[in-house]
Amino acid sequence: MVRLPNWVGDVCMCLPALKLLESSGVPYAVSARPWARDLLSGLPLLDFVPATGKYLTDLKMLRQWHRHHPEIKRAVLMPDSFSTAFIFKLAGFDTVGYRDDGRSLLLKWPINKPIPRPHAVQSWFGLTREAFRAWGINPAQSEPDKHLGLSFTQAHLDQASQAVLKSGLELNNFVLIAPTAVGRHHGQIKVWSHFDPLTRALQQKGIRVAMCPPPAEKEDATAAAPTAEVLPALGPGAFSALTRLARLVICNDSGASHLSAAAGARQCTLFGVTDPARTGPWTPNSVNLGQNGHWPAVDTVISSVQQILSLPE
Repeated sequence: MVRLPNWVGDVCMCLPALKLLESSGVPYAVSARPWARDLLSGLPLLDFVPATGKYLTDLKMLRQWHRHHPEIKRAVLMPDSFSTAFIFKLAGFDTVGYRDDGRSLLLKWPINKPIPRPHAVQSWFGLTREAFRAWGINPAQSEPDKHLGLSFTQAHLDQASQAVLKSGLELNNFVLIAPTAVGRHHGQIKVWSHFDPLTRALQQKGIRVAMCPPPAEKEDATAAAPTAEVLPALGPGAFSALTRLARLVICNDSGASHLSAAAGARQCTLFGVTDPARTGPWTPNSVNLGQNGHWPAVDTVISSVQQILSLPE
């Protein structure tokens, strides 16, 4: 059983770890937030157990699942929280996870965090590799692939293409922006504040600009880029597939950035309060602008985007 993190981007960055299980011939089930079922539906999961974030509910579901699957005794815990380790301990799993939050006694195989801290993809891949070492399993890979390589269902692909065509856009002939980001990073807003002038500059060049925000972010997205065309909301799997149908995705360091990376889309990711070396998109297809503590200037982004769009696909 693999307990995945709670955020979209983090789940995407765990994909190489899940691929390591698959390529090494280790069957696995997943426990994650309910929305992740759609995103991971193209993967060969044994099962999916929702993690609601409600302690008693999650403990009851895990215990019930474990009773029906007694052959699954081990679990890899990607989150560092004490509560996750406590729930899995009470549910009867032998767990492996990083030492953190005073939970070492709850883990059967506590693993020291690597120093210096690597990229999140390498961290979760490394945890899975250490689990293999503890269990006497030879891993099929020693390092994660350069691409996240999310597997899509046909429904994902169909929903994405239908959303584009029904909106009157041409496949691979529009720019997709994602001008929002949920939550804050150490109290700081994770949103670049100049998507409106960027959108207008591209439109003046005859480039159609669209966005596909989830319902909860639609109002903020529309305020950030009022002239952008709005596509109907899609689930995370179909949204990730959508990013491959755009000429370029422009986004904050957010879930949208990692969903784009999971699809292998061409993207430009904007940083201002996070570290690209730690949480940047795991893909060779991203141009990263800005850095922790310094957002990129409007002119810099417009110039870089125009240069990217001038390059062959």
